[in-house]
Amino acid sequence: MQLRYAFRLDPGPGQRVALARAFGCARVVYNDAVAARERARREGAAFPGAGALSKTLITEAKQSPGRHWLSEVSAVILQQALRDMERAYTNFFASLKGARPGARVGAPRFKSKRDARQAIRFTANARWKITEAGRLLLPKIGEVKVRWSRTLPSVPSSVTVIRDAAGRFFASFVVETDPDTDLARMPDADGLPSVGIDLGLTHFAVLSDGTKIDSPRFLRRAEKKLKKAQRELSRKQKRSKNREKARLKVARAHAQVADARREFHHQLSTRLIRENQAVAVEDLAVKALARTRLGKSVHDAGWAQFLAMLEYKAQRYARVFVKVGRFEPTSQVCSVCGVKDGPKPLHVRTWACTHCGTVHDRDHNAAKNVKQAAGLAVTACRAQVRPELVPAQREEAGSHGIHTGARAAQRHSTR
Repeated sequence: MQLRYAFRLDPGPGQRVALARAFGCARVVYNDAVAARERARREGAAFPGAGALSKTLITEAKQSPGRHWLSEVSAVILQQALRDMERAYTNFFASLKGARPGARVGAPRFKSKRDARQAIRFTANARWKITEAGRLLLPKIGEVKVRWSRTLPSVPSSVTVIRDAAGRFFASFVVETDPDTDLARMPDADGLPSVGIDLGLTHFAVLSDGTKIDSPRFLRRAEKKLKKAQRELSRKQKRSKNREKARLKVARAHAQVADARREFHHQLSTRLIRENQAVAVEDLAVKALARTRLGKSVHDAGWAQFLAMLEYKAQRYARVFVKVGRFEPTSQVCSVCGVKDGPKPLHVRTWACTHCGTVHDRDHNAAKNVKQAAGLAVTACRAQVRPELVPAQREEAGSHGIHTGARAAQRHSTR
């Protein structure tokens, strides 16, 4: 199974300049490729292939006066920029034909140096490596200091260097995990219970065993600080240095909220996977709920990110993960006698069944119904499920400033 491990980078002043140059060169090649495709579309000509674009936009462009500075960066990141363009068009056309699941994808757009996220990718043929001192050696950039927070499970196949809106740098490694090693990290599934989960806003999650997990409300708690920072930003003159400082302050405040929410989701999802052999959740229409008056609270909860973590961790550690249809009347059915008692307003948190008289907590009853609808209340689901190959997750593991020394990477050098 492929996963991404992200670690914070601390580049020096000269390395920051070199990284900015690399980001700019990759962006220019990407934009030139998109422009070439759009020009061919307007003229009704065939789209130029990857080989032709590589020869024109990279090899020949390095010899021209207007693009000679492309030779100052590694050629690998320029080739990867072309691959990103090809993937963007492939996803766009697949979405138009209905062959791509999920939301509809728009046509590739031009990138800007003001985009919140800048990234470059180094593959194995770029000859990057992790040195014995635990630094990340990148071609034409140098040895960059890494804040290691854990060891890599295997030798990485590629690394993506990312700069986010808050000006922080990260190295995202793609590694292949060993299924047997992953299974050894978790307790044996035999004998572990199954659990149904009802997600909400009053409580982030209510489990079928009655456990209630409070919602941290990270955004709501930081709202006063965010409002103040945003107000200061709006008063700064556009394109001034003070405005850029205020923008970074706002971005860092939002990054703190996002990091805290992501850490909470990781800890809770790992705990649920560790303590249960099967997990059932309701397939929520998060996008639709985010358009209601509760939209800010829905975004603050981050249900979609949490469910994605549960799903891939269940695949990784051979657990059962079941999604119950969103039209299942989990809040209307008595979990004791099974009688459907009809819809209830949101302010009704407890109700008594008209048939058997059982008094239910709304969320606890829904969690038990989710478990029953998934078939986990009858079967123990003890069959082992081998983890399948899935695309690398973008946020599987993160490091946000934890210093543990360079020894964590010494055993994983790509020399």
